[in-house]
Amino acid sequence: MSERPLNVGLIGGGRGAFIVHPHQRAIHFDGTRRVVAAALHQDPDVAMEEAEDWPFPIHGYRSYDEMIEAEKGKPLGERVDYVLIVTPNNVHFDPAMKCIEAGIPVFCEKPLTVTLEESDKLVAAVKEHNIPFCTAHTYLGHWSSRLSRHIVRSGLLGDVRWVDSSYLQGWLASRTEDMGVMQAEWRVDPKRAGASCAGGDIGTHALMQLRYVTGLDVTRVQAHLVTFVEGRQLDDHFTTYCELSNGGKALVRASQIAIGHKNDLCIEVNGTKATLFWRQEEPEKIVIHLPGQPDRVYWRGEVQANDGFLGDMPEDLMAEPTAPSGHPEAFHDAFARLHRCFEADVRAYQEGKPWQSDGSKYANVEDGRMGIAFVAAAVESSQKGGEWVDVP
Repeated sequence: MSERPLNVGLIGGGRGAFIVHPHQRAIHFDGTRRVVAAALHQDPDVAMEEAEDWPFPIHGYRSYDEMIEAEKGKPLGERVDYVLIVTPNNVHFDPAMKCIEAGIPVFCEKPLTVTLEESDKLVAAVKEHNIPFCTAHTYLGHWSSRLSRHIVRSGLLGDVRWVDSSYLQGWLASRTEDMGVMQAEWRVDPKRAGASCAGGDIGTHALMQLRYVTGLDVTRVQAHLVTFVEGRQLDDHFTTYCELSNGGKALVRASQIAIGHKNDLCIEVNGTKATLFWRQEEPEKIVIHLPGQPDRVYWRGEVQANDGFLGDMPEDLMAEPTAPSGHPEAFHDAFARLHRCFEADVRAYQEGKPWQSDGSKYANVEDGRMGIAFVAAAVESSQKGGEWVDVP
């Protein structure tokens, strides 16, 4: 008999929120998870209205406090098995902490919190309660991100000298926040978004892609945060020159005023033997540049071990694609892969079996904390005119 589907609760996601819908599709992707409960809005009446109008039946709660209190008292199998937090940044910390203390695993949208102090508290709580926690860095879910990680960490590029990791968008090139666009309104508000707009919102993705693929950390930064759109309170253009933990260098940058760019997350890793290039808007392929040789292009579903560049390939990596080559995986598949991996850890946690929230399958709470530490250092450096600042 197959295992029962895990029950998932939503915190946030009502009134036109975008990110909840890719998540809920991903949750239902495999038939082994399902959304059953939700506190969809900070206004209790709106929360209940949204629950009644949800595309499928769910148990609506008037607040996340009410949901956590009710669900933690139910027996395993009836309560929510994990909670997905898809609120603005300033409403990540409180529900996440309350879920951890209630013994409910957490899948939280990035950035983890708005302050480093809050992130440190979540890291300590996760360790104290020994509970699965995922920070939702979507693009780690692409199979090609995992292949990139294998290639770089196996030493096939040689020693990493230079990384250029960027995330470019153009949707905030004008005052989008004045056009009734909810997604823009809270992102440019320091009370809800934190100390950085471009850096916190998408610069953390560029950082996470660098850390996940290379296994290296950013140790210090020289940063310049710019607000190009007049009257905006937070940066819309974010540039950091970085030192890496192996002595290499990197450029981590993000822009939301780059007209023509949509969700253009790219990473280029220059090693002593070869270069790797990957782009999120073309997520099926990885390009490898080798000196004196034709470029190698690896497509998901068409990778062969021991081909003259690649060596032996991990069995679990090769077994992971869910569709044949030429049938592209994309955004929702990446989300689904993260939820699938998190599900495995949640089931092991509930059964008292060993589990490893080690950052190899999804970003964990420590990864989320590193994103906030990086942004905090960048903001400080920029305020000091681009001085070098250590990442705490």
